Amino acid sequence: MQIAVTSQNRKTVTEHAGKCRKFWIYEVEQGVVADKQLIELPIEQSFHGNHHGLADGLARINVLISGSMGSGLFSRLKQQGILPIITCEENPDQAVSDFLANKLVSFNPDRVHTCHAHAH
Repeated sequence: MQIAVTSQNRKTVTEHAGKCRKFWIYEVEQGVVADKQLIELPIEQSFHGNHHGLADGLARINVLISGSMGSGLFSRLKQQGILPIITCEENPDQAVSDFLANKLVSFNPDRVHTCHAHAH
């Protein structure tokens, strides 16, 4: 399984998944993280820039964890068999660990929630 985490600043789980170009990709084998790598997409391959599929670096993901995403992207990911997760957890490693332990709190994109400095 592959889990992608939006991390535009390379340090935290960041918001705005549709415009994000930097993702931590976690390779999970038998419930344990086996590898982690950072990918950076050209702007035209971001979710916002590419509505017809996934960028090569994201083509094998099963889960996308982000601080926020719109309902359109949320629905599109689900239609492609990818589990979209919106969370307040800021540490990418902790978010993946909590997801694997079934403890990661997730929000619906249509529900207003406050995680970081502003409401979504």
